[in-house]
Amino acid sequence: MNRPLLFLDVDGPLNPYAAKPQRRPEGYTTLRVPRNGPYEDDRSLSSRRPLRVWLNPEHGPILLRLGFELCWATTWMDEANRWIAPVLGLPELPFVDFGDVLFQERPDGVHWKTGRLVDYAGGRPFAWVDDEQSEPGQAYVSAHHQAPGLLHHVNPRIGLREDDFRALADFARSLHSSRSTG
Repeated sequence: MNRPLLFLDVDGPLNPYAAKPQRRPEGYTTLRVPRNGPYEDDRSLSSRRPLRVWLNPEHGPILLRLGFELCWATTWMDEANRWIAPVLGLPELPFVDFGDVLFQERPDGVHWKTGRLVDYAGGRPFAWVDDEQSEPGQAYVSAHHQAPGLLHHVNPRIGLREDDFRALADFARSLHSSRSTG
């Protein structure tokens, strides 16, 4: 059977963008991405200072060992393969194309990524790490997705930590255990 999916957001979980701007977190490296990069189409912005992204190269190997099929679930979409994956030591990953729902607020309070992720999962179990999840999102997943779905909130001030990786590994193990006994 297929491994569960792990949907990865970049800004928040992998890039603790809300950390104190003058203090790079320990173990992180600084990447400078041109402003006309991943999600700014206006080429006139290229004269602005590059976007500062903090990434921890140790996260890639940890993510690869968790037992998931990794997939980008970020506004960076395929640009995550260009800018983020090499720093983390990740291979090129599939990504969810948010297309026409990108940044489109929903009146029911469900995050705009949620429906696309449920559709992409296609009935497979998944975990999703992001800093913008909510109760309505979990309710949506429970109502519209037949397999287990874990929405794991990550504090954008600190990014992914040992406890987050442990929660993800426990979720993956629980899926394996339920398949073995079912």
